[in-house]
Amino acid sequence: MRIFTKKLPHPDLPAEEKAQLLQNAEYQETMVESTFMYLTLDLPTAPLYKDEKEQLIIPQVPLFSILAKFNGATEKEYKTYKENFLKRFQLTRLPPYLIFCIKRFTKNNFFVEKNPTIVNFPITNVDLREYLSEEVQAVHTNTTYDLIANIVHDGKPSEGSYRIHVLHHGTGKWYELQDLQVTDILPQMITLSEAYIQIWKRREEDETNQQGA
Repeated sequence: MRIFTKKLPHPDLPAEEKAQLLQNAEYQETMVESTFMYLTLDLPTAPLYKDEKEQLIIPQVPLFSILAKFNGATEKEYKTYKENFLKRFQLTRLPPYLIFCIKRFTKNNFFVEKNPTIVNFPITNVDLREYLSEEVQAVHTNTTYDLIANIVHDGKPSEGSYRIHVLHHGTGKWYELQDLQVTDILPQMITLSEAYIQIWKRREEDETNQQGA
């Protein structure tokens, strides 16, 4: 993965001083190549308002909206104690398996907060070609992924529980596991859950041909 980083001047500085600092080498964009074990997907901030029935509204976001973080163009601001940075990311290769970690939990000095936003995602045929650079696209023949496991967190951050959805390759059926209980589940129900960690498998050439036949 390529990580592009640009240091930002302090926001309270006068505009002229900011413009001068941006000319310095310290504030020019840099790029590094980095490996990754999983991709962290950031959720938009959940709204706090209620609907007309005084029920909290649970927002939804498409998977491809939060995957845009890795398209090489989307910038996000990161803050440290002293400095601010703009970063953008671009994938340079697609491994046989991808792990998505949907960032539901944020911590501060006092408590942990959970974002309940539902991620809308298809469980098959997710093409990640657009998140690769043009030169990498030319050599990457298979860029389509299918979901094979989905870990869900239910409830409050400190009192919640976990479930896992697993695809049985032999039958093509999905099963839900919680503690020692195993039950079958319809694929369309998986997308309604508060997905936390997902494992995706890249299709091989023969699998892609079979899907298109």
